[in-house]
Amino acid sequence: MKISFSPSVYEHAAALIQRSPWDVSRDPELLYEGHKAAFLLYRHVPIVLGIDIYNLEAEAYGAKISVPTGNGIPAISGSLVGSVNEGRALPPYNPAKDGRIAMLLEVGQRLAKELPDADVRIPVSGPFSIAVSLRGMTEFLEDVCLYPQEVKAWLMQLAENQGNFIQAIVESGLDVAFFESAATPPLLPPHLFHELELPALQRVMKLAEDCLGHAVPCVIGGNTTPILEDILSTGTSYVVCPAETDQEAFLKKMVNNPEVMVRINLESDTVARGPREAIHAGIDRVLELSRYHANCLMGTGAMPYETPPEHIEWIREYIS
Repeated sequence: MKISFSPSVYEHAAALIQRSPWDVSRDPELLYEGHKAAFLLYRHVPIVLGIDIYNLEAEAYGAKISVPTGNGIPAISGSLVGSVNEGRALPPYNPAKDGRIAMLLEVGQRLAKELPDADVRIPVSGPFSIAVSLRGMTEFLEDVCLYPQEVKAWLMQLAENQGNFIQAIVESGLDVAFFESAATPPLLPPHLFHELELPALQRVMKLAEDCLGHAVPCVIGGNTTPILEDILSTGTSYVVCPAETDQEAFLKKMVNNPEVMVRINLESDTVARGPREAIHAGIDRVLELSRYHANCLMGTGAMPYETPPEHIEWIREYIS
């Protein structure tokens, strides 16, 4: 059985040019070189431009990114806001001047021009992921329990604020890849996902669809099988079946949505560490799962920095 394969390359792009994720995330030339090298080696679709993709909006709002040691992934340092109400008082960021967004768009345009057969996409975070970055995971999950209506209002506000970013992407001639993994169960229980997160998620996905003229992928990692119906209610054209969920149950739920592309993920640790036999066993498992849904491809979670490129070649050889 044939299946397409597309790895998810973020911080791994830095490894391909032997630089740290921090250096590449801050330098337009290195960002260009790293993602160009990755595409020429892997020919993956799409190129999702970035290294620390969930930090972009929070940094544009004013959050500080700490310098990691070694080849660690840059992360938010502390919380920008001390409460939901402080978060609601934040003004919208300007994608033309705040944070690294303008740099990312310029690099994206350069890659699209240099690699006309590539699908270059800019990562856009969902409202829950942005709120977690601004407030802190533990603090925001406490807010969800204590102040649900205030949280719901802030999530909708954050969703609306993404409109300017999405419009800037469109004006740059690029496309969107949408990410919202902070909202996944068990971090956010399914009933709270439905009540608090879903309205804002539907809103931001509609904003993207209206701006771009087509539905966009909705990438949520973790145990997403319990919230799959809600994810599909956004009108997305592409979902991820993560390695962390019951993948068979997930794919069985897709029976009424044959038009939606499903990326069935291999386990990232297996891809990164092998051995070859374990990688082949993972591929066989994905191929068996793909019988439940005709519109599938095989992917990975975020490829770890240290993933040997030959492991990706092993995958391509095995499925060819």
